[in-house]
Amino acid sequence: MIKVFSFFLWVFLVCVNNNNNNNNNNLCCGYETGGGIVEGKLNVHLVPHSHDDVGWLKTVDQYFVGSNNSIQGACVENVLDSVVMSLLRDPNRKFIFAEMAFFRRWWLIQSKQIQAQVKKLVSAGQLEFVNGGWCMHDEAATHYMDMIDQTTLGHSLIKSNFNVTPRAGWQIDPFGHSAVQAYLLGAELGFDSMHFARIDYQDRAKRKDDKSLEVIWRGSETFGSSSQIFTNVFPRHYSAPDGFNFEVSGDFEPVQDSPLLFDMNVKKRVNDFIDAALTQANVTRTNHIMWTMGDDFQYQYAESWFKQMDKLIHYVNKDGRVNALYSSPSVYTDAKFASNMSWPVKTHDFFPYADGGDSYWTGYFTSRPALKGYVRSLSGYYLASRQLEYLTGRKNNGPNTFSLGDALGIAQHHDAVTGTAKQHTTNDYEKRLAIGAHEAEAVVNSALSCLTSSASNCSIPTFKSIFTQCPLLNISFCPPAENIPSGKSLVIVAYNPLGWERTDVIRLPVKDANLVVQDNKGNTIEAQFVEFDNVTSNLRSFYTEAYLGFSPKDVPKYWLLFQASVPPLGWNTYFITQKPGKGGYVSMLEYIPQNDTVKIGPGSLKMSFSLKSGQLKRITNSRTGVDLPVQQTYLWYGSGDQNQPSGAYIFHPNGSPPSIVSRSVPIKVIRGPLVDEVHQQFNPWIYQVTRLYKDKEHAEFEFTIGEIPTDDSVGKEVITRITANMVTNKVFYTDSNGRDFLKRVRDYREDWPLQVTQPVAGNYYPLNLGIYTSDNKTEMSVLVDRATGGASIKDGQMEIMFHRRMLYDDGRGVDEPLDETVCTKTTCQGLKIRGNYYMSVDKVGSGSRWRRTTGQEIYSPLLLAFAHENQDHYKASHSTRSTTMDPNYSLPPNVALITLQELEDGTVLLRLAHLYEAGEDVDFSTLVKVELKKVFAHKTIKKIKETSLSANQDKSAIKKMPWKVEGRSETGSPTVKGGPVDPSTLVVELGPMEIRTFILHL
Repeated sequence: MIKVFSFFLWVFLVCVNNNNNNNNNNLCCGYETGGGIVEGKLNVHLVPHSHDDVGWLKTVDQYFVGSNNSIQGACVENVLDSVVMSLLRDPNRKFIFAEMAFFRRWWLIQSKQIQAQVKKLVSAGQLEFVNGGWCMHDEAATHYMDMIDQTTLGHSLIKSNFNVTPRAGWQIDPFGHSAVQAYLLGAELGFDSMHFARIDYQDRAKRKDDKSLEVIWRGSETFGSSSQIFTNVFPRHYSAPDGFNFEVSGDFEPVQDSPLLFDMNVKKRVNDFIDAALTQANVTRTNHIMWTMGDDFQYQYAESWFKQMDKLIHYVNKDGRVNALYSSPSVYTDAKFASNMSWPVKTHDFFPYADGGDSYWTGYFTSRPALKGYVRSLSGYYLASRQLEYLTGRKNNGPNTFSLGDALGIAQHHDAVTGTAKQHTTNDYEKRLAIGAHEAEAVVNSALSCLTSSASNCSIPTFKSIFTQCPLLNISFCPPAENIPSGKSLVIVAYNPLGWERTDVIRLPVKDANLVVQDNKGNTIEAQFVEFDNVTSNLRSFYTEAYLGFSPKDVPKYWLLFQASVPPLGWNTYFITQKPGKGGYVSMLEYIPQNDTVKIGPGSLKMSFSLKSGQLKRITNSRTGVDLPVQQTYLWYGSGDQNQPSGAYIFHPNGSPPSIVSRSVPIKVIRGPLVDEVHQQFNPWIYQVTRLYKDKEHAEFEFTIGEIPTDDSVGKEVITRITANMVTNKVFYTDSNGRDFLKRVRDYREDWPLQVTQPVAGNYYPLNLGIYTSDNKTEMSVLVDRATGGASIKDGQMEIMFHRRMLYDDGRGVDEPLDETVCTKTTCQGLKIRGNYYMSVDKVGSGSRWRRTTGQEIYSPLLLAFAHENQDHYKASHSTRSTTMDPNYSLPPNVALITLQELEDGTVLLRLAHLYEAGEDVDFSTLVKVELKKVFAHKTIKKIKETSLSANQDKSAIKKMPWKVEGRSETGSPTVKGGPVDPSTLVVELGPMEIRTFILHL
């Protein structure tokens, strides 16, 4: 015993002696972690990370502070505290972080000393920001404007505090990946690479076989190689290889290298490491592989990880067969580029995603449609409110639009707008959105009061807004329109956030028809009154009580409709006044003769309905000559309930054909000078109103679905199906995040020979703008008002899913069935959804103009503000119609103003987007010019600087890596992009699909 003790004492003394006489990196009992890349060896890049969901099983704040741990033991504050301390212990250690919504929460509560230390870590490259958005946004249910906004929010935080720009896209968890993500939210941000885990299981298997997990991704047909990006698809999940997860709460085998302890295992663990490294090296190219050293909410005690990695790096490199190093995505990408390898090219996107034959993640395209609709409507509102905030000056004190931007940024998270979070977390998302919307509403009311007022200085503290808004107009609740005081008029200011003049029909709930509508000059304009239907009245009654705590006693009797024409980036004013016996046209329920069909439409577009079935039969357009037999109905898929049920993520129908809701539908016809309507009661829980407007060449469908019954113990996924007499050859087109349209071919993937296991779910794709199909004569297009899923399961058919109600969890982690209810004080109901979709039928090749223009109008509706004023007094003291642009100028019809925002430093952020792809339209897929002097007619632009998409670096600073690709030469016309902006003329050129971002000094 004494001899053994003496031996250990000798070892201890030698180590102490060496500790006093050697550099830290060469300690006998320390670890050499500073080695870099070694040529000629397999280099294993260890990338420490923690994937931190901005809400999922817990709310974003619960995740940050670590509360509600009975659901999940996770605390991001602990992660950041612990990681910073661990990085400070060794300058060779690295860590990457992605979610700025969390980082901001942490950063604001740190001392100046800690902030200074973190800045040094960032500057030294030890702490690297990847992605850098407010969240790791989804790529299926997000609109490109939201993706840009949330990324800009995060990049601004990083730039202002650290003066660095992220280089790598880190989309490791979203459930499929979009073309827009590759070229717009990748290359156009200045990223050198994109990294993620989730692709279809069949696709991954093939890519592992032919070593094509890493590719050069060209997501845009318009831009081709000019916006390509190196893309690294992980060979498995984003967790560490088996046996190398070192979270303190986990069950792992540590590297035991102390001679003072039993069970030394250095040789075994080194062999384990090398075996795992060689296995991964067999499925990738070059002598560089990445190990993602982390997982969900890891590093809550960071030393648990770093101690083990320190030891592995030291002993693996001492062994010499492979080389291990601390690394990051940017270091890894530089190494891949330096290898001078040629890489396969990937085009289009990575949708749909499946992790098994019966497990297509296409249900979340539609899950929680109310949340999706709320996010989309507030997204358009955010765009408009920032414009108005800029026009009157951003206020440092008082209401501003940041709160809404923050809430929307969080809502883009891949478990938020997707509808895949727990119910209490979803409630939290909606609460944040409501708070942000309420503050933005105050900004809008104040700005419109200021802009329209004739007062010389409306920025003085005593200036008071006169306007209110109707955020619950979607459930037909608008108190200003329903209660017009005697002797006053309802003043309606309609603001147009688009860059061109528009004419839309405004619909308001009113109590009687003794109302006259006048324009800003006092002219009486045509109005139409349409009686409230019972479905609308019941919806209003229940949901006002659920949202406000009371149900109004008086129910409006009519919808009042009138046309409003509003100039670009401007407003127009309308007045509604009580005048007994002088009201507009009151639409009456039409007596329908016993004919075979009834035809509606006050303009050139007509729709014919069968009186026998009550359903759509035909669409004609006398102006274009289109005449197409079309049927439209509702069906539902029964949810599979065996090994793999449908749930928040998964769409798995039970194998039976979808059930037709009704073959015979009662209809009502209402006609008028502005709109004709057909009301269809498909069953007790599906109601539809089809509207044809006088001056519109598309049909608007308003659907009310719910509550979906489950008393038969069957979950239901509700679709509308549109069937036309068209030969479409399996081909249809869906949008990518509201931007490009991608060609889809039923039961086909361009990257591998698809084994069809789910002929329905496997052909669903995400929709944010819409879907269309065509033959050699006709194009049939449908646009949507929120994110959803759609498909073409048979030729000549398109179907769109609108609502889902499930009875089982799908086993992907959320651990709740998708069964949404809404409650009042006394009762709960399954969620009802009211929404719209829009359909146009055009001659082949001419549908894009309708899709692009109407798509902008759907995203950015007229913003309405209301007041009760004496009409004459109001006109005498207010500007009733104006534009903030040159009155003789509007943006070209192929250009959208997607951002106009005053930043905190007083500069102005401007983004302009070309709306058309190359070759999409003969006239509009061309280089176009925007005259900024006329857009900013009342301002002087002193300086203009073009930046990256997220405005965090000069455009000229972006240097793209010239990657080599395998045997592929680009065909077609060269990419067209706008040239530099002359600061004297201030004319901006945009090529097809180009988005240009500028910082203006005014």
